[in-house]
Amino acid sequence: MKTITIDPRKCVGCRNCEMACAFEKSQSSCEVEFANIRINDYIKERFVVPMTCFHCEEAWCMKVCPAHAISRDEKTNAVVLDQEKCAGCKMCILTCPYGNIHFDHCISGALQFEDVEDAVTRKRYRIDMQIEDLTKRG
Repeated sequence: MKTITIDPRKCVGCRNCEMACAFEKSQSSCEVEFANIRINDYIKERFVVPMTCFHCEEAWCMKVCPAHAISRDEKTNAVVLDQEKCAGCKMCILTCPYGNIHFDHCISGALQFEDVEDAVTRKRYRIDMQIEDLTKRG
């Protein structure tokens, strides 16, 4: 069985691995949103870290998926996602101890990946404005 290993000391941040992974996965595009390998870059610190799924022996992402969209490949033992089954709940993102799971954003911007507190604040503001509007009419 083979697996992808990462040596961050050797990474120069060229992003070729992201593009190759994206092309292999999509069969037509080198766009990063298709890649399972991501480069975390810290420009200020002059530091880059390539990251990918570690295919954990005890895969928490697989355990929490309510749609059973995450499973283990019998041949390779890799943790894989069936995008047809994925409900988009993002529970896998919350449970990954390494932060290696990403969720591709909606092209129209209807979906956002944001801090819970920001979402609550935005929701509270929207409701408050509706209440203000009702009091002005009433």
